[in-house]
Amino acid sequence: MGSDPIRIQVLLPIPLSGPFDYLVASDVIDQNRGPLTKGDFVSVPLRGRILQGVVWDMSPEENDIALDKLKFIQGRLDLPALPLSLLGFIDWVASYTLSPLGAVLKMAMSVPHAFDQAKKKTLYRLSPNLPEKITESRRAVKDAAIGDMPLPIATWAELAAVGEGVVRGMVKAGQMIPVEVMGDASYPVPDSTFLGPKLSDEQQNAASHMQQMVKDQCFKPVLLEGITGSGKTEVYFEAIAEALKIEGGQILVLLPEIALTAQWLERFRARFGVEPVVWHSALTPASRRRAWWAVIKDGAQGRARVVVGARSALFLPFQDLKLIVVDEEHSATFKQDDGVMYHGRDMAVVRAMQSHCPVILASATPSLETILNAQAGKYDWLYMGERHGVAVLPDMKVIDLRDHKLKTGTWLSDPLREALSANFAQGEQSLLYLNRRGYAPLTLCRTCGHRMECPHCSAWLVEHRKGDKLCDKLRDKLQCHHCGFSCHKPDICPKCEGKDTMVACGPGVERVAEEIRSLFPEARVAVMASDEISSPDDMRDIIESIERHEVDFIIGTQIVTKGYHFPMLTLVGVVDADLGLSGGDPRAAERTWQQLEQVSGRAGRAERTGMVIFQSYNPHHPVLQALLSGDGQKFLEQEAEAREQQNLPPFGKLAAIIVSGADFNAVVKTARAIAARAPKNHKITVLGPVAAPMPYLRGKHRFRLLIKAEKQVKLQKIMGEWLSVCPVGRGVSLQVDIDPYNFL
Repeated sequence: MGSDPIRIQVLLPIPLSGPFDYLVASDVIDQNRGPLTKGDFVSVPLRGRILQGVVWDMSPEENDIALDKLKFIQGRLDLPALPLSLLGFIDWVASYTLSPLGAVLKMAMSVPHAFDQAKKKTLYRLSPNLPEKITESRRAVKDAAIGDMPLPIATWAELAAVGEGVVRGMVKAGQMIPVEVMGDASYPVPDSTFLGPKLSDEQQNAASHMQQMVKDQCFKPVLLEGITGSGKTEVYFEAIAEALKIEGGQILVLLPEIALTAQWLERFRARFGVEPVVWHSALTPASRRRAWWAVIKDGAQGRARVVVGARSALFLPFQDLKLIVVDEEHSATFKQDDGVMYHGRDMAVVRAMQSHCPVILASATPSLETILNAQAGKYDWLYMGERHGVAVLPDMKVIDLRDHKLKTGTWLSDPLREALSANFAQGEQSLLYLNRRGYAPLTLCRTCGHRMECPHCSAWLVEHRKGDKLCDKLRDKLQCHHCGFSCHKPDICPKCEGKDTMVACGPGVERVAEEIRSLFPEARVAVMASDEISSPDDMRDIIESIERHEVDFIIGTQIVTKGYHFPMLTLVGVVDADLGLSGGDPRAAERTWQQLEQVSGRAGRAERTGMVIFQSYNPHHPVLQALLSGDGQKFLEQEAEAREQQNLPPFGKLAAIIVSGADFNAVVKTARAIAARAPKNHKITVLGPVAAPMPYLRGKHRFRLLIKAEKQVKLQKIMGEWLSVCPVGRGVSLQVDIDPYNFL
């Protein structure tokens, strides 16, 4: 090759702990792009295949592998290099979560056909000879122009709010000029000069603080706490507007649920004129590729400026991050519970640190971890205690189900029914909240007691009474919410062979909706649950129907608790306020308080006053008392005291080791071998191994060890050394979960 080759290291997106050594000629230079650098994408041979990876180190330390044993890279791909901030983030996440480095890199490269050459496309721009006298609809197209940027016909039509036929007519008339381009069309740039709504003094003070943080451009987390309806979104929009003023600067907004993006996108469009780039798992491969390329694009021209997405958006290759926002930062759905087990909120703070930019954590019910960081001065703390405009907080009361006993086969008490009836008569909307999908959580035989269980998991099958491709509308479906297994509800008991003896036990949202329909036959009912809503488009449709007052009763799970604003919704009924308060989760009380506080905040967000009614068998529980008194601060102080006494996060450290496999004996043997080699350290307690609360999941047996440690312990270092000497049986896998949120 004309010069001595040099050794480099290439990291591949496969679950291995480190990079591989390869050779590259020292004079390999692309005339347009310069020498190979860290972060460049390259093709390399590995075991008879050609794989794409990333240059991890250009000058690795010498090792025992001789140069003549190494293979040359195949070539460099025509993409911008991954930024150093992202490489540092990947390394940090791998170390913190004790995950293979390559598995974390895969999350930054999980885009189908990302390395394929983009196809040529025809876009259109306005003709410089556009006549002065044109129709109103064509003038709307002219006014929608974004500089001289060429756009697809569909985008022109969307921006101008006209039909595509109008744009095609302009093309035919020569009023628009075709432009051949390589690659995908650029995303429209949000306009930071659009005026937002007039802010109150309280809101303006918070907005000004965050705008100054953006101007300072240094790492600083800030907690934006505000009661439900206080206008947190509009306030952090001001920070986004400030970041958009920075040439080429990029902004990332994380939302905990895909479904949440629908109403949020409408608010963003109203504020900035266009929608941001969207990133989540429901996107088509083509949409994911387009978004990924727009994020990594070199130079400010055509770069994705604002990205809103799920937690995986943290691993997008941002070239110039200027701001990160984590909305509903308290949400447990930011925690990834398989693969690389990380918490999106915590990693967002790390990503901001690596990118030297501010990060905003917004919530009406901040997590205890975030509050303690704010109290300690690690985070700035902004508080908004007033609802926006004329809205006031709703009244709240508890119905003691020990006094108001439920009638057989019903789930709504008489006082709640009366309140629903009065609200319906007044033409206002009501929301019933139950965080349980389907029709019933359990189906059993009333003769022999046999319970329908998933064949692949230690879980009861949930009954659904909605037709789909697998089950016709005349027969009920039983489904496992853990592995997806489903079957028809049997007419004959599989155990005693009794006919028509299988009955539903307990309520899900479908069963509550059935009760509402029987009470109010003329009412319009909508069910909001992940079974019903599979995409942002589905959510947008149901939200618009609620906003148009085409719905009288909303029956929903946790997806109704976050961020929605329905002016006619004045009554919220919590069907089972005790649900979620039991079990082994140390955050159970905090999480239940957050969900109930959030769902309560949906009531009375406009001129009409709101009412929230909780049904409970334990009305004196601290969670309910905190809601009734409005003293969430006192509840969190009690919660913090209880956790500190038990040395639980955030006052101590917690980790789980999950051992799983198809062979029960191999799993048990491996789990016991790990326990036998547990570190001897008085600051660490190892509990287990014991069968996991869900001992059989997706066809695999599961055992778990729980590790408690004092806060100053370097837990990852100790666990890494511990697990490196533990034998793992054939067909057995280990998962490490640092600070677990899921205790199944």
